Amino acid sequence: MKKITTKSIQSQLILYFTIAILMPAVITSIVGVKLIYNQIITRAETKTLSDLNSAGEIFRNKIVQIESIARLTSARSLIVKALIENNKIFLQKDLLRTLTRENLDVLTILDKNGHLISRSRKFEPGEHSFIEDKFVRRVIDTKRIVKGVDIVSREYLENESEQLADQAAMEIISTLKAKPRTEQKETSGMMLKAAVPIFEDNGKFVGVLIAGVLLNRNFEIVDKIKEVVHEGENYHGSEIGTATIFQHDLRISTNVKNQDGSRAISTLVSEEINEEVLQYGNRYVGEAFVVNSWYISAYEPIRDIDNNIIGILYVGILKKPFEDVLRNTLITFLSIALGGIVLIILIAARMAKRISTPLKRIEDIANKIADGDYHQEITITAPREIERLAGSINRMAKELETEKRELEEWGNKLEVKVLERTDEIKKIHAQLFRSEKLASLGKLAAGVAHEINNPLTGILTNSSLLLEDLPVNDPRREDVDVIVKETIRCREIVKRLLDFARQTKPQKQLVSINEIIENIILLVRNQTSFRNIQVQKNLQENLPEIMADRDQIQQVFINIIINASEAMSKGGLLSISTVILPTNNSMIITFKDNGPGIPESIREKIFDPFFTTKEQGTGLGLSISYGIIEQHGGDINVESSLDLGTTFTIQLPINSIESE
Repeated sequence: MKKITTKSIQSQLILYFTIAILMPAVITSIVGVKLIYNQIITRAETKTLSDLNSAGEIFRNKIVQIESIARLTSARSLIVKALIENNKIFLQKDLLRTLTRENLDVLTILDKNGHLISRSRKFEPGEHSFIEDKFVRRVIDTKRIVKGVDIVSREYLENESEQLADQAAMEIISTLKAKPRTEQKETSGMMLKAAVPIFEDNGKFVGVLIAGVLLNRNFEIVDKIKEVVHEGENYHGSEIGTATIFQHDLRISTNVKNQDGSRAISTLVSEEINEEVLQYGNRYVGEAFVVNSWYISAYEPIRDIDNNIIGILYVGILKKPFEDVLRNTLITFLSIALGGIVLIILIAARMAKRISTPLKRIEDIANKIADGDYHQEITITAPREIERLAGSINRMAKELETEKRELEEWGNKLEVKVLERTDEIKKIHAQLFRSEKLASLGKLAAGVAHEINNPLTGILTNSSLLLEDLPVNDPRREDVDVIVKETIRCREIVKRLLDFARQTKPQKQLVSINEIIENIILLVRNQTSFRNIQVQKNLQENLPEIMADRDQIQQVFINIIINASEAMSKGGLLSISTVILPTNNSMIITFKDNGPGIPESIREKIFDPFFTTKEQGTGLGLSISYGIIEQHGGDINVESSLDLGTTFTIQLPINSIESE
């Protein structure tokens, strides 16, 4: 017969242990890395989108600033007078001063028909019409201020200044991942403009003032965005945050750097962003290749006053820091997983050896028993199950001679097992019976609270009488006084428990909330805890009466006021106010103190039954108050800040008449 060879139990155990550990480790690593990556990128994209909103505000604020300068300049009486008198020399000098002072690139005055009167940068005699300028045309048509972004031609810039035309002109640089451009040079420019109507004192429209700032090679806005949003943070010598203004797909103002450290002016946006933002007019948030690096980027279209897309505003965060964090996390994660796998394999090998060695000995002895040698006995030290197996084989060898005895022994063992199970079932029944008894005792204990008041009343009465009868210097007076005080405290606890359990229905009648507050202040103002507390009342006059239970409402107010006084143990200010809310036909009562405030960790629990921070408190005051206000159809809320105090706000309906 051919001998069948199989793998040893030791090798199989090691293999199975390794597979059992390796597969979850690999799956966990893949899922964990994916989750970490998604979380990191999602947070980065969320921050970038927020940065884009901030950048948009800075961009728009610059336009508003230009509008303000133009509006103030157009309103100056000297400017209006010079325009009416056609004093071009004065206008040119004055506009130049304003342009220089306010860091503008264009400051021009036109007459009411859009013809040039004066420029700030140079004096040009002769006719020149701006009627084709859509900003000017719209101002002439509407007599209103028009502001926004505009693409201006080289001719427009040359008429203003050769310097501006040279500033706008750019040789387009071929850029990786960008959509190819047929033209190699850009001569037009992007300008922030504001066109403002000029009026005489009598309101007559007499002209237009144009103010503008050329964005080409102007880094004021992008550097301000970087400073405000990214605070100049660096990573391994590279700036983490960047911002760019595109004229169509061309970078005209940026702090993105080339490899040589220069600004990447004249480079192009990637083809993907070109299509998504310029063609479809959508925002883009995600990973993008910017000049020579990957960034977590956000882009949004820049539109002119006719809502045409003329450019892109971009902010981005360098992706490399996030990749490094992910890589380091992955390395750490895999190192831990690999170390765990190696440790498990070593442990598995040791455990497999502990199992396989005794099994081999059992196999040898079992073969001898099978050959008829029943006097063999297995003595080994091994895991419990294998030792039991060895013991079973020893018993089998001894009991093979008598099958009947073996059956009887097994029958006896079975009976013992049945008895053991029966005993266990009896014990379980006994435990269930005790549990039912404890539950019944719990219900009985709840009912006994109703009966405690009678003996407490007897104890309080007799101890009070005993206290009155004892002489002043009697040493027993102190003990009796403790009995009286503790009995009163017990009676109060029982009363609060019963009040909380009963939830007594309010006995409503017409009451004045202002009157209740006034009475409570008179009641507590002479107490010791209120000596250092100033009470400020802001009670609305002619407050209507409402249907409410006077005693219950008074209980709620007193509870809140006493809590405030205890919070301001060293003194403070308690403000109480009432006001009507006509919108929802309700009344608002506010109690505000300037105590230490309630920590956020316990603020949500203060209305829970039996929750208290006081050594002698029951934790029922605010719970009962909450129930009372709820039964009145109202609402109670608390707001608190550490070191700034606590405010309780109660809202009660004005029309709450109910049939008794």
